[in-house]
Amino acid sequence: GIDRDPAFDWSQVVVMTAADIPGENVVHLDHDDQPALASDEIRHHSEAVALVAAPDPATARAARAAISLRTEPLPAILDLLAAETAFARYEIAKGDLEAGFAEADLVVEGTYRVGPQEHIYIEPQAMIAAPTADGGISVTGSLQCPYYIHAALARALALPVEKVRVIQAETGGGFGGKEEYPSMLAIHASLLARAAGRPVRMTYDRHEDIAATTKRHSAVVRHRTGVAADGRLVAQDIDVIMDAGAYVTLSPVVLSRGALHATGPYRCPNVRVRARAVMTNTVPAGAVRGFGAPQTEFAAEVHLSRIAEALGISPAELRRRLAYRAGDITATGQVLKHSVAAVDVLERAEEASQFAEERARTARRAQEGDRTASGVGLALGWHGAGFTGS
Repeated sequence: GIDRDPAFDWSQVVVMTAADIPGENVVHLDHDDQPALASDEIRHHSEAVALVAAPDPATARAARAAISLRTEPLPAILDLLAAETAFARYEIAKGDLEAGFAEADLVVEGTYRVGPQEHIYIEPQAMIAAPTADGGISVTGSLQCPYYIHAALARALALPVEKVRVIQAETGGGFGGKEEYPSMLAIHASLLARAAGRPVRMTYDRHEDIAATTKRHSAVVRHRTGVAADGRLVAQDIDVIMDAGAYVTLSPVVLSRGALHATGPYRCPNVRVRARAVMTNTVPAGAVRGFGAPQTEFAAEVHLSRIAEALGISPAELRRRLAYRAGDITATGQVLKHSVAAVDVLERAEEASQFAEERARTARRAQEGDRTASGVGLALGWHGAGFTGS
């Protein structure tokens, strides 16, 4: 329940709840599961339940303090490994995994974890909504995808699309964080603006932005790799779990790209990648630069360096032996025909960083008992240019 303090003067304030939404209570995207305002159940700590607008910030804050919720605590799932609901699943398979492991001289296993990440764009999430003379709405905001907002507003406000106008202001930073989340602000500000009959500005402060908006998916990636004595990869079995948070948002697209890049840019005849994005009672995750690939590539690169260490081979040399070349076939069956520059890039990076010399110096210092943290790292990234998720 939502209770208002009867001692407060509500005459200067507009209050909206899910019951006041004229259209569908949904932030429309590919999967319509996220409500604009929670009604029966609150799935994460920053989920909006009611909206307040006032002529000035002080009155708005006072009204906010005069609203209280009646809630019943429910068991929360906060660990992605304990999650039982999967929003999306993908599997990639190539060759014969069992035959590959039977051929292996060495099997290396590893589990790699990455946490959520905040975009920290220059300006926080912000939106201005203004009613129009024809009964429609016009919104102006810091955003990346105006057509997402256009469709979401039409659904939530039950308006024909010609009465919805979306204007992208100069956007100093987005990085994926202003892809789908601005639809939430646009709906909230528009609901209040239409009820008040005047423009409403909604701006998150930095703390609110960090607490409530989508993040890079945290993930657990498990590798089990069969390796021949000469360093050839003969089998890769990879399991990817990403934390989608409380709602789907863009998780299927993020998970798809993560799965496609999970092997790293290395040839292997026998591969299986299993990936899933799971629901937890945390802030929903969304798109962040690279969306999905950084998580799985981090795991792939750390794991390959561990394989090099187990074989007693330089991590640069092992990558040189394994990196894709023209004519190679990826785990998804794509034949690489053009501009396969992995080895060229690797060798340029080795030369520019004096990788071998730095690595030798680091080893020498360690042998001499120098406990200063010093060293050099190496990773080889790849990134598909096409969009994913279909």
